[in-house]
Amino acid sequence: MEPIWEHFPHQSDIGVRGIGQTKEAAFEGAGLAMTAVITDPESVTPTRSVSIACEAPDDELLLVDWLNALVYEMATRKMLFRRFAVRINDHRLEGTAWGEPIEVAKHQPAVEVKGATYTGLSVKRDERGRWIAQCVVDV
Repeated sequence: MEPIWEHFPHQSDIGVRGIGQTKEAAFEGAGLAMTAVITDPESVTPTRSVSIACEAPDDELLLVDWLNALVYEMATRKMLFRRFAVRINDHRLEGTAWGEPIEVAKHQPAVEVKGATYTGLSVKRDERGRWIAQCVVDV
């Protein structure tokens, strides 16, 4: 099942939100929402995988660490990611991101995401029991 994601407005930056039946699915959706800030995720072919691990004292800081790890991997590997698999155990995340090297003509990147921030940061269940993982990213 494709992760559910959306953007939310925030002054000069943009909010990313992942929504899922599990916390892991919400984190996966937040990763996809961040890709969607840069390009249409449908334009990214998930051919190469990158492993990512991070640990934080709580879910909110773990989300920021996860998204910033993705920003780091995008910048250093010059890649975009379309598919994510996340496992969380006691505030330790082990994940895999699949994507491909950036091709300007194919992906037409709109902006560069500089990093995830603490603004609008939240990881919690909504009234329907779904997990919502969100924050504002600096563009």
